[in-house]
Amino acid sequence: MVSKEKWKRWRFPTLLLGAVGISGLGDFVFLVAINLLVYQMTESAAAVAGLWIVGPLASIFTRFWAGSIIDRANRKKLMIWTDLIRALLIALVPFMPTVWEIYILLWFVSMAKAFFAPASLTYITELVPAEQRKQFNAFYSLTSSGAFIVGPAIAGVLFVIGSVYLAIFLNAISFLISAILFLFLPDQQKEKTSFKNPLSFSAIREDAKTVIAFGKKTPVFMLVLALYLGTLFTTFAMDTQEVVFTQRVVGLSELDYSLLISITGIGSILGALTVASYSKKLSIRFLFGGGLLLMSLGYLLYAFSTSFTMITIGFVILGFFNSFANTGYNTFYQFHVPIEIMGRVTSFYGLIQSAGQILLVIVVGIIADIFPLRYTIITLSLVNFFSIIGLIVLMKHRIYQSIFSEVENNEKMTA
Repeated sequence: MVSKEKWKRWRFPTLLLGAVGISGLGDFVFLVAINLLVYQMTESAAAVAGLWIVGPLASIFTRFWAGSIIDRANRKKLMIWTDLIRALLIALVPFMPTVWEIYILLWFVSMAKAFFAPASLTYITELVPAEQRKQFNAFYSLTSSGAFIVGPAIAGVLFVIGSVYLAIFLNAISFLISAILFLFLPDQQKEKTSFKNPLSFSAIREDAKTVIAFGKKTPVFMLVLALYLGTLFTTFAMDTQEVVFTQRVVGLSELDYSLLISITGIGSILGALTVASYSKKLSIRFLFGGGLLLMSLGYLLYAFSTSFTMITIGFVILGFFNSFANTGYNTFYQFHVPIEIMGRVTSFYGLIQSAGQILLVIVVGIIADIFPLRYTIITLSLVNFFSIIGLIVLMKHRIYQSIFSEVENNEKMTA
């Protein structure tokens, strides 16, 4: 039985988890469906690859000014509107006669997501008390892992009993349900945030200066962020070549690969359950640094794999500890970025991430054609490993470890 006091503390965070979990589930259903739809329409691998470029491009175009709106607007209303916009746009996809019109719709869907992601992170930080954030982030990771497993499975069932269009409509409905659930959440901005300048080009320029000034005041935090971003770049680069590497280099069949992804998802769920169960006993440094280190070992095992068993062990390790790293990073980030500028900082950070992802897709694709893919993946996994070693050394250094101790002390004081 859940006590009345515990339910009172967790009712809104639970509702928030339900809202983002439902839309996340729909996202994974849509991911499978839209790839299949575009391939059916064009029979072109390049057209499918274009789907992976549209999102980051739209994000780059949007994020440099989205943060200025997020920090000025009502976050709850912004999340509701972006969910409704995405529901409408995705519902229109089956009616598009050409792939170019689908790309245009996905461009605007990605723009809406570029608003939603930083707005939801800021809203979560406002809604969830400091002492509950680590456990909430663990449950958030659990919903993402669950969606990763259940979403494609639901898509497969829908393809059998209906069609690819049914799966796409389900995604639109998931965003609609998410928007309805957000209506029942409290408005954290009782008073309108005051800004010296209304939104304009000059205001966006001033906001960029504010983000830069924040970075100069918190050099250690920015260094941690840069090292973490380096790990994201290398893992993303490896992920883009995952299908080719597992099938052409390791020699797995399509069935083996599908089984591998399912096992990885199960590992992620188990990892998230472990973090959620023991979050109060696990430090930020262990979750963040230890989780990333063990993930990197999983990627190293993957890079040197020569059999299904070996690559499965690597994927289980990286899947399990991915939840540790995500929970540690999100909690660390929420404690160190002030709420009043979180939208702008998160958007600027996302802008760099999106630009880097596009560049990596191009560069790694070219390198993989010039050099053996095995050597490319091994090199990326080693860069990833040493970046994380650098991050852990920073965490352990007596001068810099205070920014992690500060988070843990704040948790104890507010518990």
